Amino acid sequence: MAHTIFIDGEAGTTGLQIRERLAGRSDLEILSIDPARRKDPAARAELLNAAHAVVLCLPDAASREAVSLVTSNSVRIVDASTAYRVDAGWTYGFAEMAKDQRAAIAGSRRVSNPGCYPTGFIGLVRPLVAAGLIPPDSPLTVNAISGYSGGGRGLIEEFEAPAPAGTNDAFRVYGLNLAHKHLPEMKVHAGLNHPPVFAPAVGRFAQGMIVEVPLQLWALPGKPSPADLHVALQAHYAGERFVEVASGLECAELQKTRAGAGGYVAALDPEALNGANRMRLYVFGNADGSQARLLAQLDNLGKGASGAAVQNLNLMLGLDEAAGL
Repeated sequence: MAHTIFIDGEAGTTGLQIRERLAGRSDLEILSIDPARRKDPAARAELLNAAHAVVLCLPDAASREAVSLVTSNSVRIVDASTAYRVDAGWTYGFAEMAKDQRAAIAGSRRVSNPGCYPTGFIGLVRPLVAAGLIPPDSPLTVNAISGYSGGGRGLIEEFEAPAPAGTNDAFRVYGLNLAHKHLPEMKVHAGLNHPPVFAPAVGRFAQGMIVEVPLQLWALPGKPSPADLHVALQAHYAGERFVEVASGLECAELQKTRAGAGGYVAALDPEALNGANRMRLYVFGNADGSQARLLAQLDNLGKGASGAAVQNLNLMLGLDEAAGL
C-alpha cells in the first residue's frame, strides 16, 4: 500500500518542487486540499491527521499552527520552516551531518528541514570541528550568494517583473543587522560556541548558491594545512550519494589563473547543480598554506530545500533514500 503524503503549503516555491519530485511515484499517494478550503483549519486538520507523513512548507507561525493541529501519534512531519531547527524535540534533517544523523531521521516523527545557507555552512564546518581542526570558539565568517528564489514570492516577483515595477539590481546584500534567522542553526549544528558573521547576498539568477567560509589557518591551534582540511572532509563524506568533495587535483586546476580571464572560474557557477539534490565541497589554499577558502556549491531549492525534504521523507518512511532524487 502506498504511503499518503500531504504537503501543507504546496502552492509555494518549495512546495511545488517537492510535489514535482514526488509526482509519478507508485510508493506514494499525494493528498490535496480543496483550494477553496486551504485556510480552513478543520479541512487542514483532517488531512494533517489522515496522512502517513506531512511536509510543511509554511512560514514559521503557520508551521507551528499546523503542528498544533496534528493529534495523531502516527503522523510523521517534515517542517521546512525555521520554527523547529534548534528545537530539542525535533531531529535536524541533514542526513550527512554526522554518522548517526541518518538513523536519527529514520526513527523520528518530527524532522526539521535545514536552511539552504546552513546546509552549505554546516556541511563545510561541522566535520572540521568534529575532527578538532576548527575549535568551537573560533570566530568564523560565512559569505554566500543565492538565487532570488530563496527570498520567496515577493523577491521572485520583484526580480522577474519588468521595469519599472521590478528591479534592475544584479546583486543585493542583505542581513545587515547581523541577526539572520539562519544563525541559530549554523551555530548549534556546526558545533560552535558562537554564531558566525554571516554575509548573505542575492544575485540575478533564480536558483543555485555558493557558500564560502574563509579561514586564517595560521591562527588556528595546530595550524592545519589546506590538505588536512581536505582529508577530513573526504573522510567524513566517503560513500555519500548527495554530498561530494572535489578532489585535490580538481581544486588545484580551478586555482590556476586562465590567461586573459583574470582568474575567474566558470566551473564554480552557483547554478551548476540546479535541479539536483547534490552538494559539492571545495578546499582552496594559498601557496604557503596559511589561508584557506572552503566553498559549498548547491541548489538552494534542491539540497537546500525540496530535495532535502524528499530525502528526509524517504528515510522516515523506510523507503529508498534516493527515490525521486
